[in-house]
Order: sequence, then C-alpha cells, then structure tokens
Amino acid sequence: MELKVVNDQGQQTATLAAADTVFGREYNEALVHQIVVAYQANARLGTRAQLTREAVHHSTRKPWRQKGKGRARAGMSSSPVWRGGGRAFPNTPDENFTQKVNKKMMRGAMACILSKLAIDGRLVVVENIDVDTPKTKNFANKLKAMGLNSALIITDEISENLDLASRNLKNVWVVEPRYADPVSLVHFDSVVVTKAAISKLEEMWG
Repeated sequence: MELKVVNDQGQQTATLAAADTVFGREYNEALVHQIVVAYQANARLGTRAQLTREAVHHSTRKPWRQKGKGRARAGMSSSPVWRGGGRAFPNTPDENFTQKVNKKMMRGAMACILSKLAIDGRLVVVENIDVDTPKTKNFANKLKAMGLNSALIITDEISENLDLASRNLKNVWVVEPRYADPVSLVHFDSVVVTKAAISKLEEMWG
C-alpha cells in the first residue's frame, strides 16, 4: 500500500510503502462495529444506582385492610407497582458492562480501520510533527495550513511543547501509537501519523 507523505502545507512530497496487512486490508464493517461497541462498553463506569424495596424510606404498615375496600390487595407502599416504590430489579454500581474481545479480532479491526482511512484519504502521513514553542495559536495555524480541522495525531514521541500546544484545541488529540483506540480513529475527520509511528502501527497490528 502506497501512502502519501505531505509537508506542512498539506502538499504531497513523497510516498511511503506501508504493509498491506495493516493499510491494505479489506474493510469488514461488522467486525469494526463489534470492536467499537465493545470498546465503548468496556469504558463504562458503574455509576448508576436505584433503590430496592429495602432501601426506599416507606412505612411497612399495611395501607388498608385486606378485604372489604373494593381495592386491590396491598401490603406496603414500597411495592414496585406503586409510584415511589422500590425497583424490583434495580441498577447497581457494581454492574458489569465489559465485553470480551479476542486479540485476533482487535488486530483485524484496527487494520480494517487504518485501511479504510487510507482508502478514503483521511490518513495523513508526515515526516514529523512538532512545534518550537508551546503556543496553541501557532500549532492551530500549522494545522489550518495543512487543511486539518478535526484531527487525531499519532506520533512516536510527544514533546513537551507539542503536548502544551495541543491540549487546549477542542478537535485535536495527540497520542502515541499504543494509545490510538478504534473509537478515536473512527471519530476524527483526519488521522495524522508520523513515519516513525507508521512503523510502530505495523509492528502492533501487522
């Protein structure tokens, strides 16, 4: 697979031969969907909780006598069928949302995503990306000159200047290859990868 290498102005200067196993794979939509859903599910936190019948603060007194009222039988107002009553099957903080993902599936899905990005022209390869000063404005102008608005930047090494200059940009995220996840690859409009990071991606997912 031949990838285009561009300069700071977004103009092609050369080509890079990339491994077909990572950047030339046939797209499998069902596999990518499964991996993205699993990744989002595994990131969920058990932060929601509902009250059981025991936890609801209600009196245990019988609301009315069993017979003679012409109404349905009721034992206590904390019943799940009553408004304000406890839940029969409540959500708990220790609820487990994780989904198992095999290594082979993850490797295949990441290769499918990277290949699709390359085919659609959303994958941008650069020699290196860095800034001389930790100024967000300068870095934003550099990305604008390259025609990038929403971008995931994958670089083999993140300098302090690059980290400081990029962290306040809303639609830009700079990561090392090992932190490039499938959701971010799909989410951003463009993915900028340095030549050194290309080699690491091939090593990881090839």
